[in-house]
Amino acid sequence: MNSHRAPRPPHPDPDAVGDRPPHAFQLLRAPLAAPGETRPAAHRIRTDREAVGEDLLKLVLTVVELLRQLIERQALRRVEAGGLTDAQEEELGATLLALHDRMTELCVEHGYTLDDLNLELGPLGPLLPPAR
Repeated sequence: MNSHRAPRPPHPDPDAVGDRPPHAFQLLRAPLAAPGETRPAAHRIRTDREAVGEDLLKLVLTVVELLRQLIERQALRRVEAGGLTDAQEEELGATLLALHDRMTELCVEHGYTLDDLNLELGPLGPLLPPAR
């Protein structure tokens, strides 16, 4: 056995560690605008009651559509893996089709399309993948 161990790094000073977080948040501050520079307005949240209700409804429909697509992908993986009987595959397909039709109906009922539910996540891109 080798009794030589690498030296352990010294424990950080607890008082020094407490001073670091305020400095870390300085990195998150937005740069100041140059004199005379105009910046586009930030997205604003509409606060009237009807708009809030509509936005909440759209968010709920978006989450349901995301879950529907995830379930559909998982079902396709199970079918491709061959672990289902023909009857199970048939039932799964019919269920997914009915769920898609119901989501389309809900969107039409509230004045949306399935494409309207796709949130843009900035540098991450859209929430939902493009339709195949």
